[in-house]
Amino acid sequence: MTGSVLDDVWRREAPHVLGALLRRYGDLGDCEEALQDAAEVAAARWPVDGVPDAPRAWLITVASRRLIDRARADSARVRRETLDAAQRPYATQDLTTHDRDDTLRLFFLCCHPALTRPSQVALCLRAVAGLSVEQIAAAYLVPVRTMTQRLSRARTALRQAGARFVLPSQRDLPDRVAAVIDVCHLVFTEGYTRTSGEELLDVLLVKEAIRLVRQLHAALPDHAEVAGALALMLLTHARSPARVDAAGDLVPLAEQDRSLWRRDLITEGVELLERNLPRGHVGRFQLQAAITAVHAEAATYKETDWLQISLLYDMLGRVAPSPAVTLNHAVAVAMAHDPAAGLAVLEPLLDDPAMQRHHRLYAVRGHLLDLNGDAEDAKKQYRIAARLTASMPEQRYLNRKLAR
Repeated sequence: MTGSVLDDVWRREAPHVLGALLRRYGDLGDCEEALQDAAEVAAARWPVDGVPDAPRAWLITVASRRLIDRARADSARVRRETLDAAQRPYATQDLTTHDRDDTLRLFFLCCHPALTRPSQVALCLRAVAGLSVEQIAAAYLVPVRTMTQRLSRARTALRQAGARFVLPSQRDLPDRVAAVIDVCHLVFTEGYTRTSGEELLDVLLVKEAIRLVRQLHAALPDHAEVAGALALMLLTHARSPARVDAAGDLVPLAEQDRSLWRRDLITEGVELLERNLPRGHVGRFQLQAAITAVHAEAATYKETDWLQISLLYDMLGRVAPSPAVTLNHAVAVAMAHDPAAGLAVLEPLLDDPAMQRHHRLYAVRGHLLDLNGDAEDAKKQYRIAARLTASMPEQRYLNRKLAR
């Protein structure tokens, strides 16, 4: 059995196993540790014995026994309560007989009100979505050590609050929905442009994020930002077939073969936007989707309405300011007006300590300097960007730009 087969089974089953453990035992930290223990046992045994017929039940059994063993060491009271469960096959029937998809439900459970929004999202990405600490740190533009400490503090906060993992009340639902959208979007982003490794895309992550937001949209069809997030993902994923060449190298937007773009996803995304944009308040994801729709509807790169995109980024910067928005706004301003204007938009980011570690700041600055005719400074920026990125396709692309 190959490692990829084991990885696929793990990615598919881990959220369901964690959900079953949480319903039974309640403590997120303990359940996460037990799940990792089960993963280590599976990695050792499945290549030899083969994947079990019921891998979910197998993982729940092993993880439950780990939790039970720990409980036995803690107190006689817990030992008496768990002995019966340990004697039954596959731990308990209620843990294993359900076939429902637990991933979205787990996102809602783990976005606990005892935590701040960034901690809610980071914990979901780590515990449920299975992203590495390195991937999550890159999404938040912080060092890995900082993100490790943040996750540790979040687990401690949940324990101290005596958090129980129950579905939110109607009063708490809006905040939880907003956090869950953030989680799904970051999963999508990591899949669409991987932060490290030999491949640019992780299509499984992209499709999983879209699948989950489709479920959320089906449950909340009148939620404009859920619809906006789904439209954004569909319109963005539509470009995937044209984003890499036969060698797996990155193809920039200006050079993509637009006949490869998926028109079905573009049509669906645009229709979602048209139904939801006129409803009143326009949020972050609707604006991002609108920007992506302008790109999608341009027959060629030269026909892109950069002025409209620039105006939309200006609106987005007021609704949801972030370094990523500023970077993209700078490119749009440069294309709509001139490169010097775009470079001026970038200026505030040069003093941002987080952005000073981020390769995209230097990649964008190098591109704008190149457009402005400053080849020597552009080369310096591309060199720094290539050194900072952990993505091999992006590094090769930046080195090609540097060589040219």
